[in-house]
Amino acid sequence: MKINKVHHIAIICSNYEKSKDFYTRILGMEVLHEYYRKERKSYKTDLAVDGEYLIELFSFPNPPKRPSYPEAAGLRHLAFEVPDIEGTVRELEEKGVVHETIRTDEYTGKRFFFMQDPDGLPIEFYEE
Repeated sequence: MKINKVHHIAIICSNYEKSKDFYTRILGMEVLHEYYRKERKSYKTDLAVDGEYLIELFSFPNPPKRPSYPEAAGLRHLAFEVPDIEGTVRELEEKGVVHETIRTDEYTGKRFFFMQDPDGLPIEFYEE
């Protein structure tokens, strides 16, 4: 088997408008397509980073909560590479986003930090 790349990451949110605002206004992703699926009473929105399709944002009525502890089984976190870690911190702080302090990866020497999306999904920013 040959895998070319990660095609997309699917995220189910509890408050569609709040999450859509977070991923577009706060993180700067663009909406490629937005569909309302009447039979499911849900949205499916395709989001891109620099024009590249990356995230499917789903809404469903009353989705169950999922624990997102870092060492729980399942998706640990979503990580984005950024060119300027301090600039990313400043931009998020200007938008009122709470985040952890910058740390240094003991193996690569690169700096990174974590924050959470509106549903508590851990998001990491890792310097290029």
